[in-house]
Amino acid sequence: MSAGGYVAVLVIDLHFPDVGSLKGKRKELSSIKAQLHGRMGVAVAETDYQDLWQRARLTAALTGGSLARLTAAADTVERWLRARCADGVVVERVVLSLDELRDVPEGAPDREPRFGRDE
Repeated sequence: MSAGGYVAVLVIDLHFPDVGSLKGKRKELSSIKAQLHGRMGVAVAETDYQDLWQRARLTAALTGGSLARLTAAADTVERWLRARCADGVVVERVVLSLDELRDVPEGAPDREPRFGRDE
């Protein structure tokens, strides 16, 4: 059990087979991002495939003091995405306690400096 809380990171790969332009993709993504943020309080950003018409990658983050509540919230996000994006969505989820984030070894690949440490 973590005294400091938990973080869930969702890497969301989306496929838009009916979109024929970047403008159409932007419209779809704007709606998805606004609903995730507004309805579910999820921090979300487009993190890859910006130049492709029919593909997008979003990275979303949720936090919570209870692992059970955080897991339930992440489950809700995944269910909503699967219902909204029936043509194609793949979600990868990572959940860590804040203690685990603090304990990531120095020099771990693809890791930025962590909070709580003077570097």
